[in-house]
Amino acid sequence: MAKNILKFALVFIGGLLAASFLTSKTFEAEITIAAPPEKVWAVLMDTKSYPEWNPTFVAVSSPYALGAKISSRVKKPDGAFIDMRPTVKTLRANRELGQAGGVPGILTYHHKWLLEPVAGGTYVRQIDVDRGAFLWFWDSSWVEPAYRRANEALAARVSALEE
Repeated sequence: MAKNILKFALVFIGGLLAASFLTSKTFEAEITIAAPPEKVWAVLMDTKSYPEWNPTFVAVSSPYALGAKISSRVKKPDGAFIDMRPTVKTLRANRELGQAGGVPGILTYHHKWLLEPVAGGTYVRQIDVDRGAFLWFWDSSWVEPAYRRANEALAARVSALEE
């Protein structure tokens, strides 16, 4: 009997772990900005100025560099903050900034800013893929609206610097 309980517990825990790694949610926000990718990229790379214009990513500890572990502060619409420590995974000038972090099985995140030149400007997409058991309990309804606000603020910042 004890062996059966142990087997059940191991199978149950293994199933929960597998399910937590398979659980994922993707968040996306996009905008077209009337400026070339180089101008948009310059604003994204100027992490010191984030507190002046970015309503979502209100602070980034240091410049983005490939492989760098940075501190990032996200402001939720209710005014609460989430502090994260992502690692910069991709950094392709004027095209892609990718960051990832978290605790595997609990909650991991892979966030990207993607820039694509289009007629009349730059198509900007934020994509964030989160995985883990925490997603079962987390109210993430604020994430996409917050990313849209960040995109709109990015467009406004780029426009203001163009003037």
